[in-house]
Amino acid sequence: MPELPEVETVRRGLQPVMEGAKILKAEARRKDLRFPFQKDFTARLNGQTVTGLGRRAKYLMADLTSGDVLLMHLGMSGSFRVLKGEAEATPGDFHYPRNEDRAHDHVVFHMSSGAAVVFNDPRRFGYMKIIARNELEEEPLLRGLGPEPLGNEFDAAMLAASCFEKKTSLKAALLDQRVVAGLGNIYVCEALFRAQLSPRRSAATLANKKAEPTDHARRLVTAIHGVLNQAIKAGGSSLRDHRQTTGELGYFQHAFQVYDREGEKCQTAGCSGIVRRFNQNGRSTFWCPKCQK
Repeated sequence: MPELPEVETVRRGLQPVMEGAKILKAEARRKDLRFPFQKDFTARLNGQTVTGLGRRAKYLMADLTSGDVLLMHLGMSGSFRVLKGEAEATPGDFHYPRNEDRAHDHVVFHMSSGAAVVFNDPRRFGYMKIIARNELEEEPLLRGLGPEPLGNEFDAAMLAASCFEKKTSLKAALLDQRVVAGLGNIYVCEALFRAQLSPRRSAATLANKKAEPTDHARRLVTAIHGVLNQAIKAGGSSLRDHRQTTGELGYFQHAFQVYDREGEKCQTAGCSGIVRRFNQNGRSTFWCPKCQK
């Protein structure tokens, strides 16, 4: 499933053709994706201008002149592509053909910018929902989400307070969207490696007895910021179905230091450890037992 860097990459790719442009016509070519479309889904979009295109955790959010917000989730295999005329922009050295079965083109936005924005989703785990802006705080899909890991409010003190006396592993805490929003398995593994912290470590060790941040918390926040910013700059990771809006594959997977590197030598300078994998909370965890403590 695409994680925060992949969703942010998609947002930046859609922004030039959607933000400030009017939706001349919205097409929903089936009645549902993961969830049924609202009965007035296309009617509430037609003729509306996208005043802003943002992101919250792993959601894309398009603000409309009507006061509504179009919430979009990529699911497991969803991707957008941008068409202008008969051409599809696919520049870059990391381009590979995307799914050619247009039967999976489920939603199309015809924009006044001259572009058609197409949502393709073979597995149909993605979804879209229109929500009134003044009702967002009560929206079940968004309610309870933790802070954005790249936001100003996310720091060692906040992370320590969230993990104070928490009776779970550090990795499980970071995957909890109530603790921090948008992190997934890949980037949690990578951030823990950079911070040299074991995924098995107790989350409570990020705070002292006064709920103040320990050095572990400060190292981890720095690592989270670093790995996410690097991944966004690289266009995300190309695991399975992720595509940028140009059709390019992201290439952060070439910078993985532990994820999917089971059996390889640890990349930490001076470490003689070997990257291992184990199952943790139903997910594959990659780590170096020698330098991650």
